[in-house]
Amino acid sequence: MKVQALSDLVRALARADWDTAETLVAELGRSGWVGGLQVIGAAFTLAVNRHFAPGTTPTDVAAWVSSTRARYADGDSLPGLEMEGLIRAALGEPELVDNIPAETMLAAEVFVLGQLLQEKKLTPAELDEFVAEAEEVAAEYM
Repeated sequence: MKVQALSDLVRALARADWDTAETLVAELGRSGWVGGLQVIGAAFTLAVNRHFAPGTTPTDVAAWVSSTRARYADGDSLPGLEMEGLIRAALGEPELVDNIPAETMLAAEVFVLGQLLQEKKLTPAELDEFVAEAEEVAAEYM
């Protein structure tokens, strides 16, 4: 999978461009997400660490996940505990993801990443910078 499609997905999530994001997720799914886990994982970790300040507690993470899920009609179908675990893992508790299935992990990371990027309201230049940094971090693991 080309890194460009992954970068385009991150940009679509930041813009809340759900049609493009859905198309890209389907395209990435057909290719088996080759390289995608690293790029999405890197972007997710960067976004989480920029959003949540040092000293963030599990209660803070749970409150963010709860309020985020509450904004959606089908929010109760979102995997709340897994979302909390993924966020906390990115903040330094990696063992919390040990039992999360890969498909659930990827879907939760994409959803949380989109939410965090939308909350940041990055300018196009800031978004380009963020995507470049995520690609750089992911390249270290590919």
